Amino acid sequence: MCGIAGIYHLAGEQPVERALLQTMVDSFAYRGPDDDGFYQEPGLGLGFRRLSIIDLASGNQPISNEDDTLVLICNGEIYNYRELQADLIKQGHRFKTACDIEVILHLYEQYGVELLQRLNGQFAFALYDKRQKRLMLARDHVGIAPLFYTVAGQRFIFGSEIKAILKYPAVERRVDLTGLDQIFTFPGLVSPRTLFQNIHALKPGHFILVEQGDVKVKEYWDLTYPLQSELDNQISEQDCIDRLDEALRKAVNYRLHADVPVGFYLSGGLDSSLIAGLIHDLSPEKQRHSFSIGFHDKAIDERHYQQIMAAQVNSIHHETVFDSEHIAERLQDMIFHAETPLKESYNSCSLALSGLVKQQGLKVVLTGEGADELFAGYVGYRLDQNREQDDFSLEAMLETQLQEECWGEPFFYEKNYHEFKDTKRALYASAVLEQAEEFECTNHAPVDTGKLLGRHAIHKRSYLDFKLRMSDHLLADHGDRVAYANSVEARYPFLDVNVIACARTIPPHFLVNNMQEKYILKQLARRYVPDAVINRPKFSFVAPGSPNLLRQNNEWIEDLLSYERIKRQGYFNPDVIERLKKTYRADGFNINQTFDDDWLLMVLTFNIWLEIFGLPEF
Repeated sequence: MCGIAGIYHLAGEQPVERALLQTMVDSFAYRGPDDDGFYQEPGLGLGFRRLSIIDLASGNQPISNEDDTLVLICNGEIYNYRELQADLIKQGHRFKTACDIEVILHLYEQYGVELLQRLNGQFAFALYDKRQKRLMLARDHVGIAPLFYTVAGQRFIFGSEIKAILKYPAVERRVDLTGLDQIFTFPGLVSPRTLFQNIHALKPGHFILVEQGDVKVKEYWDLTYPLQSELDNQISEQDCIDRLDEALRKAVNYRLHADVPVGFYLSGGLDSSLIAGLIHDLSPEKQRHSFSIGFHDKAIDERHYQQIMAAQVNSIHHETVFDSEHIAERLQDMIFHAETPLKESYNSCSLALSGLVKQQGLKVVLTGEGADELFAGYVGYRLDQNREQDDFSLEAMLETQLQEECWGEPFFYEKNYHEFKDTKRALYASAVLEQAEEFECTNHAPVDTGKLLGRHAIHKRSYLDFKLRMSDHLLADHGDRVAYANSVEARYPFLDVNVIACARTIPPHFLVNNMQEKYILKQLARRYVPDAVINRPKFSFVAPGSPNLLRQNNEWIEDLLSYERIKRQGYFNPDVIERLKKTYRADGFNINQTFDDDWLLMVLTFNIWLEIFGLPEF
């Protein structure tokens, strides 16, 4: 995978400066340190940075088709390209490289925009059709690869990262208050929203057509669970395990293909251990590198389980031990790469982990991300089984009304949002509060509520986790950004389209069974993973939060949270921030990051974000 950027004139064919394109792609040079490439014609400029993984000799981009009527830049991997290539050759197409992304050009020739229905991969691409003067952009089904865009001065501008778009002089830098409210309210931002006003994230499973001066966004895929009345509850547990085993084995095998060495992460939990076990079973003769992070704090250290799994698969194991003091050192880096404020500090740990991969000379790692959202891995899936529904108080009725507005029907997701409004609004400055009803993120449904109606509670929660947690939080700032910060590509077998298709057919009683989360995955894991790892308690990957940072008495952090700065910036109430600081500094105070919001970390990282990206005061 790599990085892409471009400019397309919506009216006229004014030239696009090569120097500007160069500046845009150089802003994320770490995504592709191996090469760059450009395409220009009147009214269009495309730029590319390459991280060489497949077809090292001739895989640079932009790449064109046989008659040069199509030109493509792609950040991504097409995992089923060999099957697609064989089929296209039978239909008369000629390939000039061994690179996986060339199939996109020939699929477009054969099927037009319907090509997206045939891809299995992680990708964000821009394809220009010279004959039709049409620019097509697309993002993969789940949103592994990022893609951002805006329109400024009759120019359509896009990039793999927002910092590339900010290089265009006409793009204004303003805070999107609804985006900020989403960060406080949901697990993170929700596409198409970003924290930069008028800069949008292309939603997962969507594509854009830019032609005849219009920008049209269209959906080509979504996670769609069957209605409860359509569930196949007759399928046996063994059949579910066998189907899932087949889908995961194929997904892992796809992601082991590269012309460079491939390693994997080991967290010590079930998901990454299962991926490691499958890797070893598929290629037992090949000793691969594994990577883990540990902590001196025994309460959050998982090295014991990491080492058990590393021994099981005979990997060349590397670990880095992380102290809480290292978090402050990486705060600026993690916000620079995330391009958004953050709710947790563990991105600093993830940066250190991808840095360890880079130190060992690897470019590709497999990770276990995505299993919790597909296979009922969070505590909420279990709690749904016994949630009380008989509260008839006014507060409960108001909460039900808000849930209906957000989800289309009453459904508890993470917190009572009506009660939460007062809590989060206490943080905002009085001038910001005057606009609160305009930017309140729960005033509009953040998801397609039609995909929730009539579904089982487990499937509802899975869909919401996919839409509110997966793409813009776990895959963006905790996945893509921290990996590419060190020129490392992360690959996600659990998010293979065929694994997802398999998961949606598994009856809910095999996902949570006798109050046991992720039941079916644990049964499959018994083929590949030691019982010591499978039977260990669920452990969330957390890192120390803002109370720990405050106790370090770091002058830089103190300044970012100072009364004077908070008041001058005008976004938050300085008196409330002072009270929070006093509370967080108290001896014995701590935050349960699985259930509690770290308010000061969000304020702190917002202030860092303002400073790094030059956003104005309110």
